[in-house]
Amino acid sequence: MAQKTTISVIKCDVGSLAGHHTVPNPLLKIGEKRLARAQEKGLINSHYVFHAGDDLELLMVHDQGEDNSEIHKLAWETFKEAAERASKLKLYGAGQDILKTAFSGNIRGMGPGVAEMEIEERKSDPLIVFAADKTEPGAFNYPMFRIFADPTNTAGLVIDPNLTGGFRFEVLDVIANQKVVLKCPEEMYELIALIGTPGRYVVSHVWRARDDVISAATSTTRLSLIAGKYVGKDDPVSVVRAQHGLPALGEVLAPFMHSYFVEGWMRGSHWGPLMPVGLKDSRCTAFDGPPRIVALGFQVANGEIAADDDGRPMISDLFDDPAFDLARREAMEIASTLRRMGEFEPARLGAEAMEYTTLPKVLEKLKDRFESTEIEVETPELSRVKANR
Repeated sequence: MAQKTTISVIKCDVGSLAGHHTVPNPLLKIGEKRLARAQEKGLINSHYVFHAGDDLELLMVHDQGEDNSEIHKLAWETFKEAAERASKLKLYGAGQDILKTAFSGNIRGMGPGVAEMEIEERKSDPLIVFAADKTEPGAFNYPMFRIFADPTNTAGLVIDPNLTGGFRFEVLDVIANQKVVLKCPEEMYELIALIGTPGRYVVSHVWRARDDVISAATSTTRLSLIAGKYVGKDDPVSVVRAQHGLPALGEVLAPFMHSYFVEGWMRGSHWGPLMPVGLKDSRCTAFDGPPRIVALGFQVANGEIAADDDGRPMISDLFDDPAFDLARREAMEIASTLRRMGEFEPARLGAEAMEYTTLPKVLEKLKDRFESTEIEVETPELSRVKANR
C-alpha cells in the first residue's frame, strides 16, 4: 500500500514590523521553535517556517490526516504565542487574524488560512506551496484554471494521455456557503462563469478526473465574513502537486510569467497586480504592496520533506528567478497606473466589495445628511440602500 502523507500549510497575520510589511525574526523563531519541538515529539515529520509579506506561514508534513485537531492546535498555539510576542514588541496588527479565542479542535473558521491535502505518495512527488499577501482566496482562481484546464498553458492537457481526461474543480460559494464540482473540459464555460467572480466563487480543490487523484488544495477563509467587518485581507495559501500524470512544474509556474489583477492591496479596498517574488523580496511596501506571492518547491519522500545530508529540508525558492522579471516589471507598471487613479474606480473596488471595508463608517457619519430627491425610480439597488438606512 502506498505511503499516505499529509501536507498542511497554515498561515496567520500575527503582527508586522513597520506597518503591514513583513514578519520580523522573533516571530519566525517562535514558529521554528514550536514546530521543531513538535517534530521531536513525533507529531509532525518535517516542517518549514517562512513568511509571505506580513503573514507567518507554517508548512508541516505529517501522517495525521487532514483537519487533525493536534496539528491545528499546534498551529493555533504557535500563532497565539507569536501574537503575544508581537503585542509586547508593539508590532503593528498583532494577532490580526486571530478572530476567536477558544480553540475547539479545528482552526478553520477562526481566522488563520488553511490548505491541506492527504496524498498517497508516488514514486516521486514534487509539490509547490504558494503563499500570497494582500489579496483574497479568489486570487488563485485564474492560475488554477490556467494550470488544470487551459491547454494553451498546460501542454500536457493535449499531449499527455494521463492528463487528457481533464480535471474536476470544487468551487466554493463563500457567500452562500455552498459548493459545486465541475468537470473540465466538458464544463469549462460553466467553470469560468463562476470563478470569473473571484470575490464570491473560489476554487478549493482540484482532482484528476480519471482517478480522483488530489492535485491542488487552496485556503478559502474570508476574514470579513467571519468578523462581519474588514479586519485585514485573507492572504491565501495553496498546495499543488506536479509531474507524473499531473501538470509539470513549468506548467504550474507558467501563469505567473505575467502579472494579473487581484482584489486587496491597500486596506483591502483596491484592485492590484499580483507580483511573483522570491522570499527575500516578500515584503509589501508601495501602497502596502503590490500584492505579492511566493512559491516554494520541494519533494515529499517517505512522509517528510526530502532533506539534505545535514537533515535540512530541501526547499527551492521558485520565484527567485529572472524568468519572472517581466511579471515583476509589469506589476510595477500596472501599480503605478492604478495609483494615478487615486480613489476612483476601477482602481478602487466596487460598492459591494467595499461594504466589507472601512467605507461603511464614512457612510454612517453622513447618513443624516442624505436627502430624498424629488423623483425616485424604485430599483432593486435603491430598495437595498433604503433597507440599510
